[in-house]
Amino acid sequence: MTLFLVAVLLSAAVGPAAPLPDPCAGLAGSERARALRLLDSLYPYECCDDTIAACLRAPQPCPLAGRLAANVCRRVVAGQDDERIRRALSRRARSVLGGGEAAVIDLAGAPAAGEADAPVTVVIYACPRCPYCARLVPALHTAVTTGSLRGQVRLALRIFPIRGHPGAAEAALLWQAAAAQGRLWPYMLAAYRDFPEDSAAAAERWARAAGLETQRLAAEAASEATREAVVAAKKEGIVNGVTETPTLFINGVRYVGELDVEEIVDVLEEVARRSDSSAAAP
Repeated sequence: MTLFLVAVLLSAAVGPAAPLPDPCAGLAGSERARALRLLDSLYPYECCDDTIAACLRAPQPCPLAGRLAANVCRRVVAGQDDERIRRALSRRARSVLGGGEAAVIDLAGAPAAGEADAPVTVVIYACPRCPYCARLVPALHTAVTTGSLRGQVRLALRIFPIRGHPGAAEAALLWQAAAAQGRLWPYMLAAYRDFPEDSAAAAERWARAAGLETQRLAAEAASEATREAVVAAKKEGIVNGVTETPTLFINGVRYVGELDVEEIVDVLEEVARRSDSSAAAP
């Protein structure tokens, strides 16, 4: 992608217009011109002090510039206006670079999916009755277990029932009961797969799918220890500034970008590569 984009930018500067590579292959005319203009006015937040376009024209192009250029092109293809694209890159920088103290999260109380030794840990506060969570959490689970983030990112979950979501408190107790038996992820994925279904019969079906005994799950959900664990996770989230779900933290840094699976995966790939580079440095 980077080498192709370099060639495009050079041809735009010294010769006839050339088609942009995917995901900008469909751009032409004013859209193509807008993509190039944005790349010539936006700056990477690391690794190069010039514009994205200038960084790509360097003898050794900055890898981050290529990633951000692809991101800008994708947004132009999607029809996003210039201001939204600028804001998105600014929020991406804050999500990657952070600043201030990292959030304090009880990872021992957060069941995780993915490789235990992954260099990046993402914690997601999720409500059992949150429609956005029902789409995002399973997609991220797939990415870290069998997709492009496998071995690079570990995904941990903190249960955060939202008061305005009917049935969230009761569902959270069942989730925590499943977690206590080491089966939160299969139970949660089954529940999100059937979202927005929510009934006692559905909960029994999800329990069976997760390999749980339904009577034991119900008894565990009714215990004081389960209620205290849910309350503790909710209090922790509130202390960390969580007011809605899904809310993500990447290595303790709050993610403030768009809740779009493609965007989040791209950011996580970048953070994982940064972690690999830091580990390789002498």
